[in-house]
Amino acid sequence: MAAAEIELVLDAHAAFGESPTWSAHEQALYWIDIRAPALHRYDPASGAAGAWRMPDEIGCFALREAGGGAIIGLRSGLHTLDFATGELVQRAGPPYDPALHRFNEGACDGTGRFWLGTMFEPKRPYRGDPQPGALFSYTAQTGLVPHRDLALTPNGLAWSGDGRTLYFAHSEQRTIYAFAFDGAAGRLGRRLLFATVPANFGVPDGAAVDVEGCYWSAVHGGGRIRRYRPNGEVDRDIALPVSCPTMCAFGGAALDVLYITSAAEGAGRPASEPHAGGVFRCRPGVRGLPRSGFAG
Repeated sequence: MAAAEIELVLDAHAAFGESPTWSAHEQALYWIDIRAPALHRYDPASGAAGAWRMPDEIGCFALREAGGGAIIGLRSGLHTLDFATGELVQRAGPPYDPALHRFNEGACDGTGRFWLGTMFEPKRPYRGDPQPGALFSYTAQTGLVPHRDLALTPNGLAWSGDGRTLYFAHSEQRTIYAFAFDGAAGRLGRRLLFATVPANFGVPDGAAVDVEGCYWSAVHGGGRIRRYRPNGEVDRDIALPVSCPTMCAFGGAALDVLYITSAAEGAGRPASEPHAGGVFRCRPGVRGLPRSGFAG
């Protein structure tokens, strides 16, 4: 595994830290804790940190392209958040039974359309078979639009630099797929197997893409960030001091810093992983692609 200097940025002890997102305009990092539901903001220049508490589990979000707020996937539905007032406004109800599913993983395509998956995670004892959830896209004009791909645990949404390929991971199956993608129409094309994670090695979680077209995947349970070449071959691994990284995102003024969130839930004993649930960063030696904002 490649050596990399991993720096602990926030010793957050998040139950389930997720979705790091860099704001180029603010030069700040946003991220969420699903279990202690909140959207967090961190300013690397000043060290200042803040948060907006949520009424129920937050599975994903995207910053507004125009600034000043975000679109947020809560278990109770899709909402917009105004950063100045803290006001949440529901834009769409949950397209599932919230006792069985919640939103998980979301990102915007190059047109500002928000894509988000639904995850099977019952809130009460459940005796039936697990029920896969659909992938949705959202604009203010169309509302929530379902797409044909189903997954028990959707993750790893990211686009190639030309916007013609959408990467999407099915964590429970340890698979990452590459879809032909029509951004203008918001339509998925042919699905191809991009990569798999070996059994007992962890599962593919959140991801980012760099300027060389490589896909960076957090291997949850595997204690690493794995870089895949555009043909799906493993390029290198970056070892982490925590076993459950959840997602990575490029940030910094030159997008050459890789930020990594992690989960305390599912990690080892506190003595062996004292910083589980923290936010980390490193310089991987390559720049990342900027993350698109929500155009609504």
